[in-house]
Amino acid sequence: MFTPQSLTIALLMMITSAICWGSWANTYKGVKNYRFELFYWDYALGIFAVSLILALTMGSTPHDSSSFLNNLHSADTTNIVSTMVGGAIFNLANLLLVAAIDMAGLAIAFPVSIGIALVVGTVLSFALQPKGNAIFLALGVACALIAVILDGKAYGSRGGQGRSVSRKSIVICIVSGVLMGLWNPFVAYGATRGNVLTPYSSVVCLTLGALLSCFIWNLYFMKHPLVGEPVNFGRFFGGPASGHLLGLIGGCIWGIGTVFNVVAGKATAFAISYAIGQSAPMVAALWGVFAWKEFAGAPSKARLYLTLMFVFYCLGILLVAKANG
Repeated sequence: MFTPQSLTIALLMMITSAICWGSWANTYKGVKNYRFELFYWDYALGIFAVSLILALTMGSTPHDSSSFLNNLHSADTTNIVSTMVGGAIFNLANLLLVAAIDMAGLAIAFPVSIGIALVVGTVLSFALQPKGNAIFLALGVACALIAVILDGKAYGSRGGQGRSVSRKSIVICIVSGVLMGLWNPFVAYGATRGNVLTPYSSVVCLTLGALLSCFIWNLYFMKHPLVGEPVNFGRFFGGPASGHLLGLIGGCIWGIGTVFNVVAGKATAFAISYAIGQSAPMVAALWGVFAWKEFAGAPSKARLYLTLMFVFYCLGILLVAKANG
């Protein structure tokens, strides 16, 4: 089983996870006239497929007790169930986040949801595995949270992008954030108690839980969407080939990021890897600036917020890394 042998490699894996988590949504932006609820089926298949492939390769050498299949056989059932529950929680949080973005806009939904998730997930992960310097970790989380707020301010200052924000959309943002912060502690529990799951086994169970929960969460939102009209499952089979392909690619990108995050978390601490992984809004902002030209013609105030966001995120990553020192 591959694990990072140095803090430098672990940090590189954590940063890669943040890049993946902040980049997968680009695949959906490339799809035209295809409902997210349909795209999400391919996405869920993608995250499970890539985690299984990595578990059978990186997670299975050498073939000893820590290899994927042997570990899955020896792990406590409660750990497997806990991790699958974490996957189901993530799936619901992710669906609610996308609905909130449709309702309130990226400027409100993403910072509120991910900011709450960052605090909840890091604090609970540290409670389950109190490893690292708590003061540096708290300062790092605070800097990352400030960066998320600045990200929202930057989007909100672009001009001409405003929309009314309903109480319902804010409630959905908050619920999404709390749920998004809960899935990682479930994974941390399964990897730190009793006969534990290895990082590769953890992500396979996590993504399997996410895939299976689609038959509950996704089917429900297809029939009772928070945004738009109900969509029939038959439309999935009539969807564009590009939509199916991009959904699978998006899932693979998120899955690779998650495997790297959990593997690095096992080598350092889950609270630390989760906090750095939640730098994803910074990555998403970079895509927005350079790929999608979201800040073309934006006032200097918006660019100032954006610059400060990058400064605070970099500071947050450095402090969280220091927490492991």
